[in-house]
Amino acid sequence: MTLPKPAEIFDRDAEWHELARFVGDERPGATLGVVSGRRRQGKTLLLYQLAQATGGFYFGATEATATDSLRRLGTALGEHTGAPGPVHLPDWAHAVDALLALGRDRPTTVVIDEFPYLARTSHDLPSIVQHALTPGRPERIGSRTRLLLCGSALSFMGGLLAGSAPLRGRAGLELPVAPLDFRAAAGFWGITDPALAVRVFSIVGGTPAYRREYVQDDAPADAADFDNWVTRAVLNPARPLFREARYLLAEDPDLRETALYHSVLAAVAEGNATRGGIAGYIGRKATDLQHPLTVLEDAGLLVRDPDPLRSGRSSYRITEPLVTFYEAVMKPAWTALEQRRGADVWRGAQRRFTSAVLGPRFEEMVRQWAGRFAGPETLGGLAAQVGSATMTDPATRTSHELDLVALGEQPLGGAPRPVLAIGEVKWGRTLGQPDLDRLDRVRELLRRRPGADAERTRLLLSSAAGFTEQLVAASAGRTDVLLVDLERLYGGD
Repeated sequence: MTLPKPAEIFDRDAEWHELARFVGDERPGATLGVVSGRRRQGKTLLLYQLAQATGGFYFGATEATATDSLRRLGTALGEHTGAPGPVHLPDWAHAVDALLALGRDRPTTVVIDEFPYLARTSHDLPSIVQHALTPGRPERIGSRTRLLLCGSALSFMGGLLAGSAPLRGRAGLELPVAPLDFRAAAGFWGITDPALAVRVFSIVGGTPAYRREYVQDDAPADAADFDNWVTRAVLNPARPLFREARYLLAEDPDLRETALYHSVLAAVAEGNATRGGIAGYIGRKATDLQHPLTVLEDAGLLVRDPDPLRSGRSSYRITEPLVTFYEAVMKPAWTALEQRRGADVWRGAQRRFTSAVLGPRFEEMVRQWAGRFAGPETLGGLAAQVGSATMTDPATRTSHELDLVALGEQPLGGAPRPVLAIGEVKWGRTLGQPDLDRLDRVRELLRRRPGADAERTRLLLSSAAGFTEQLVAASAGRTDVLLVDLERLYGGD
């Protein structure tokens, strides 16, 4: 029987389906699932509603001593089971066995939210859970508890099942809860104007809490209201969203040198996407950046994108739009913003917002469209990797920047990997025939290059400003040219 998703949960159909499948497993034996994701993505709502819908047990951990946490858990267990008083839990081994005992009679959902808080004061807790779930152990065999451990500290949660970690091999579910994609975010904010949706997404991204608690449901009414909305909701010191980007770094316990991490993020926000570029911007050696870059990646704030056309070359980008907006627009004018001069700051930041925030985010959205929403018929195959790339012309010794390169699956037998599409993406410039001609030339270079199959490569042009009549006419009779405007970005494949 399927478990209906509660009306309070927006989108998250795939996540709900996986959770419902996991907790509804009728087989004997306790099982473990791990749910992770940055704060404010709706994990707590998702898991609380799951526990409610299945008659399960939900416990939200807090920052407290081990003794206090055990006391709170015992009290919650007593209330859940109808015991005359709190359940006495002398240690975590007894506590985990008490959770397994909840599932003696039927599959029972048990959620421990913010598990890293507990593990931070009881370092052996993951090992205790591992022991409790040992195959053949009577307490596990006699239980059908579906234990879900959830956490927002991505560096910790990512290591929970990795390498030689105690719980590796014990989990039957590993579910990341990511921010909403740009299409879902537009629906969540109630925005039907694609151009406005791009602008809003470029600032707040797809984090659900930024729509509700952080701006009190204040969304721009229309395109004309966007500037006023930025001033009153984002650049307003009285709104929680104002300091949120700074708190994102402070919340992760592994991010101790916040000044260094902010400098790295500022470098990337300024367009320094390579390790060498970041090092030059912050005045460090490239070899000194391995640790901070790794920590920021583990925390989910940075991602390293391999160049699809050049092995060993990669670039970094900030995953959270609000962090990019903060580093590019807010931090340089922080004093003025604290003095409530948000309207003045915003007027002076328009060019910077477009070049450092809006343009790069729009490019990433088009790449996401190609990788997630464009069907195999659109690209001539299923895109396995989408990124930006640099293509060198050996004859003229010039480089061609490609905003989009979509690669297909690697064929068996060592055959060249198909290049499904290359593209030009611009937010504020109308694309025309010269842009198509340039992509034609780059495709010819690719066709002469060993190791790449570019015989059926399609040429993708995307612009929020539209296309010239000449380009539209030239592409009308060509099946190898894709014009992606805002309407297609948000509604088509």
